[in-house]
Amino acid sequence: MERGPFESRHPLVGLVDETIRLNSRLRSVFAAARQESALNDSEQMVLNAVVEAEKAPTVAQIGRSMGQARQLVQRAANSLRDGGLIETLDNPDHKRAPLLCATEQGLALKRAIDARADAIAEDLLPAAEIESVREATLVLRALRRKLEAQLRRR
Repeated sequence: MERGPFESRHPLVGLVDETIRLNSRLRSVFAAARQESALNDSEQMVLNAVVEAEKAPTVAQIGRSMGQARQLVQRAANSLRDGGLIETLDNPDHKRAPLLCATEQGLALKRAIDARADAIAEDLLPAAEIESVREATLVLRALRRKLEAQLRRR
């Protein structure tokens, strides 16, 4: 294991640093997948959140989940709605916080972006390493969910 001058830091702090660095690197590598869509980073984030959600989310839920300001998510959601990529649905739990749902056009765009991203990933990562990436994804997802649950309890 690689050790650096900050090895005394809490492991979670080191993970934050590595995650930020990895996020920057991956965003630059995968920018080409989104290039034809004309979506900006915020719009891409919101479209992904809506399509990948287990149930239709609200703007506030996406903001909390992604660590983004509600206003930023709202602007992106408005743009996606105006572009016909998402629609709002009545929320039985909250009159002023509609649920967000992808339209067929939004789903088709997400699939096209994902297909281009898959092609980039195939070129980038040897097949022998796919299982380790899958395992890392599961570990990170589990950690994120634990942190989210703990934050909700606060």
